[in-house]
Amino acid sequence: MSQPQDLLLNRELGLIEFNRRVLAQAEDPNLPLLERLKFLCIVSSNLDEFFEVRIAWLQDAAHATPERILADGSTPEQALAKVARACHQLVREQYAVMSEVLFPALRQEGIIFLRRNEWTEQQREWVQSYFFRELMPILTPIGLDPSHPFPKVLNKSLNFAVELEGRDAFGRASGTAIVQAPRILPRVIKLPPEVCDGHAHCFVFLSSILHSHVHELFPGMAVKGCYQFRVTRDSELSVEDDDFKNLRTALQGELRQRQFGDAVRLEIADTCPQHMESFLLTQFNLQARDVYRVNGPVNLVRLMQVPDLVDRSDLKFAPFAPSLPTALQKKTKSPLFETIRKGDILLHHPYQSFQPVIDFLTQAATDPHVVAIKMTVYRTGTDSVLMESLIAAARAGKQVTVVVELMARFDEEANIGWASRLEDAGAHVVYGVIGYKVHAKMLMVVRREAHGLHRYVHLGTGNYHPRTARMYTDFGLLTCNEEIASDVNDIFVQLTGLGRASSLKHLFQSPFTLHSMIMQSIEREIEHAQAGKPAQIIAKMNSLLEPQVIHALYRASQAGVKIQLIVRGVCALRPGVPGLSDNITVRSIVGRFLEHPRVFYFYNDHKEDLLMSSADWMGRNFFRRIETCVPVLDNKLKRRIIKEALRMYLEDNVNSWEMQPDGSYKRRASRAKPHCAQMELLALYTGPQAE
Repeated sequence: MSQPQDLLLNRELGLIEFNRRVLAQAEDPNLPLLERLKFLCIVSSNLDEFFEVRIAWLQDAAHATPERILADGSTPEQALAKVARACHQLVREQYAVMSEVLFPALRQEGIIFLRRNEWTEQQREWVQSYFFRELMPILTPIGLDPSHPFPKVLNKSLNFAVELEGRDAFGRASGTAIVQAPRILPRVIKLPPEVCDGHAHCFVFLSSILHSHVHELFPGMAVKGCYQFRVTRDSELSVEDDDFKNLRTALQGELRQRQFGDAVRLEIADTCPQHMESFLLTQFNLQARDVYRVNGPVNLVRLMQVPDLVDRSDLKFAPFAPSLPTALQKKTKSPLFETIRKGDILLHHPYQSFQPVIDFLTQAATDPHVVAIKMTVYRTGTDSVLMESLIAAARAGKQVTVVVELMARFDEEANIGWASRLEDAGAHVVYGVIGYKVHAKMLMVVRREAHGLHRYVHLGTGNYHPRTARMYTDFGLLTCNEEIASDVNDIFVQLTGLGRASSLKHLFQSPFTLHSMIMQSIEREIEHAQAGKPAQIIAKMNSLLEPQVIHALYRASQAGVKIQLIVRGVCALRPGVPGLSDNITVRSIVGRFLEHPRVFYFYNDHKEDLLMSSADWMGRNFFRRIETCVPVLDNKLKRRIIKEALRMYLEDNVNSWEMQPDGSYKRRASRAKPHCAQMELLALYTGPQAE
């Protein structure tokens, strides 16, 4: 059934709104100063991926299917125009925060970013020495002429367009050269205190050093101008089903081309003259709206290294030590499996340690009673103790099966490397199902015990990545429930073998049953409300975009169901529209940690169904990915998740933003006692222990 398209908000504008909330963290004077600088960098990192993926998709759609109507009712070209205006405004605000707020505040703390016109004579001498010692030997200027065409510019690399006057040794006078800064070079260089009047933390930008000495690369010629620029390219990989026999081999070929996809954005210095801008636009086949002029470095992501170079704990978040669940706090040599047999264990990261997940796998790798290990891998990093444990288990002769998702965006290369090492160790490695990303987070251990084989399972909402487990909030469940373990095993059989999807006892799975379960659960709440019974839905996720679910939520609101949504990122649903979504509120929490769990609560006539999942409510998660969703059966753990993932966040009036019907957000204001869910959970789990 067709639905009015103006009931859905634009996805790309929603992502820009999310980054506006992240930028607000950089402006917040209540946060430690160096952490605010990190938030500024996170905005740039997010925008890089936004252009590489979403803008690239829109540009392709505008070219290939210009008549297409998007979910919000706009054509791709109309969407591009709206998104460009919003992006330009966001970038202007971002650089204003950097130059007018953060840099002055950092200078007051003795952390100084020196411009070229501020350099003392001693500093100029040090910079000159650095240029000849560290830069000059590895820079390769390209003078443009018929025998030197415009070079291939790597995605997101720092480059300089140089205007020249005069003739070189061969009589050439092209007038333009390109200098590419090798990626191995740091973009922010720390000066020694002895040349900074005793200041311990003085920095200069690589771009400033090159600007001041670019003439050294063109002896005998005059430099009329030097302008930094950076190009962002389409980074989505495309592998057609009929193009290959081995996905890993096909992807390796695609990865080599990723750095040279179609250009989607050009960032240039605000001092760049119009004729040079036009020249660069022509080279990259871009339009004027694709140009972003900036007053500062064209890549703020590289400022992320600065906090690591500054030893000022007073300007950073206080460190914390994640705790362990009560059941795991006792010092014992007994295997973790014995503890799991006594009852399910719930882990709430990063407040509780990820170490039990590591121990679960490392013990399995060395336990002589363990006969098989099965695991899904989406993102795990280039240096992973978990992957090393799987390799050790395979070398020890255990049956190790790993479903490696090679199409995990921007982690493809790392996953290809792990797949190769696992295969070399004797593990069975499969790449999931063509056309469906394996996004489920499952780990199963099969152990031979006194009464036969027993299965132990970990199911999570986040990746098997120890580093992000300290920065992302997520839940993990360790259980030996036989029916849940049987469901997990059935899904692994689907992924590695062939055959129809079996009927699962507890788990719901995309692309088969998860979407229908969510729809049925919403419809059930509608029926309860229409019968005069209390009806409520609370759901926490990263993104809400799937149209059928959104329209079902609208119907539920109209029926009187109370709906509270905690959506960190983009949400296409319009809350609070009279007659449509009066009973729906949408909140976004942006704080120290990245909110990542997916938790769904349905009141269900006092039964209070609670589920945790790897899936957001998006079309891709429901229909084009393999996802899991597990009901929380233990009542004690259910109450914990309801409190820690939902109730505490609904009470948050510090990091909480309330979504408006037009898609904008307002920071939640309250004169009541401050409630910050993340800080309260930190206090709960780094102070007296609680299960």
